[in-house]
Amino acid sequence: MRSAKSLKAKGKYLQNVVLQKIIDLFPYLKKKDIRSARDSEPGSDIKLLSLTARKLFPYDVECKNREEYKTIYKHFKQCQNHGKLEPLLVIKMNRETPLAIIDIDHLFSLLEKSD
Repeated sequence: MRSAKSLKAKGKYLQNVVLQKIIDLFPYLKKKDIRSARDSEPGSDIKLLSLTARKLFPYDVECKNREEYKTIYKHFKQCQNHGKLEPLLVIKMNRETPLAIIDIDHLFSLLEKSD
């Protein structure tokens, strides 16, 4: 079993990966525009502090770095094996809204093209 400190570090690592991808895509964003959430801070894991940041990246980001999602990865790999098109996995649970899952690099490629 992992310690609470170790689990928080895994989550923070993923937040920093996403934050860096946003900064790489929009290098003119500064520390006053965007940052990673602090431990136990409510709301989105990526804090969009300025109107400019919210216009450029209009997403609330929740980062979860857990091992329990193995079946989602299994289904995504199955989707990848279908052919040569970009994989898109759609999942749904009872009484929940369907979710679309794409590769993070593909997401940022789409955002870059729309800029």
